[in-house]
Amino acid sequence: MNEICTNAKEYLGGLVTDLGFDLTVGAEWNDEGCLLNLVGEDSHFALAENGELLDAFEVLLFQVYGRQLDREHRFVVDAEGFRQTRKAELHAMARFAADQVRKNGRPFTFGVLNSTERRIIHLTLQREEDLFTESVGDGRERRLQIRLQ
Repeated sequence: MNEICTNAKEYLGGLVTDLGFDLTVGAEWNDEGCLLNLVGEDSHFALAENGELLDAFEVLLFQVYGRQLDREHRFVVDAEGFRQTRKAELHAMARFAADQVRKNGRPFTFGVLNSTERRIIHLTLQREEDLFTESVGDGRERRLQIRLQ
């Protein structure tokens, strides 16, 4: 594990303790970057509202340590396998949307997804030569659209 990931683990561990959560933080470095896993009695709080607290922790970590990360790496905060389950859902959604676009020829626009979720769908479909993906809109209204090339 690299130094940035170690520092992020210590920072997040202190933060969850200061916030009064019964959570411990584990960390590992992988191809995506620094994966931080929250384990403990209060992990259900991190998963509430579709993982918004996990997203918030990622934003904080990026604000504190993001300049030290290479562009292709990121912080991923997870609890109870939520991120892996969501990633599998997004892969399935991408395949379904691609099939719909191919079948009816009309663009498919997803609902609100955060930047990480949009990125997963972009990467899932990047090798599809007949499809084009792009993010459209601004801010919280940003959507991912798939269409034929």
